[in-house]
Amino acid sequence: MLCTTAQSPTEALNSAPAELLEKIPCRAFDAELFFAESPDDVEYAKSLCQNCPIRSACLAGALERAEPWGVWGGELFVQGVVVPRKRPRGRPRKNPIAA
Repeated sequence: MLCTTAQSPTEALNSAPAELLEKIPCRAFDAELFFAESPDDVEYAKSLCQNCPIRSACLAGALERAEPWGVWGGELFVQGVVVPRKRPRGRPRKNPIAA
């Protein structure tokens, strides 16, 4: 694992060796994929993260920075909260809005 108790996840990613960074999927694919609108694209981006060597440090860093949206460490962030799936646009809310 990259992150040590003395380093934050962000520091660990910044100090990772170049040969490790070359194996990171988000650097090999278009970054737009990790911020996609389509639920299918989001699921594809999440699947790319499954075998990433820095997945846990990426997720920890996203949580530390309170990322507002996108796929980080194999998880989807929407409005700063990890959600299991991206819902398509135009779909009615799952729960009614409290007035």
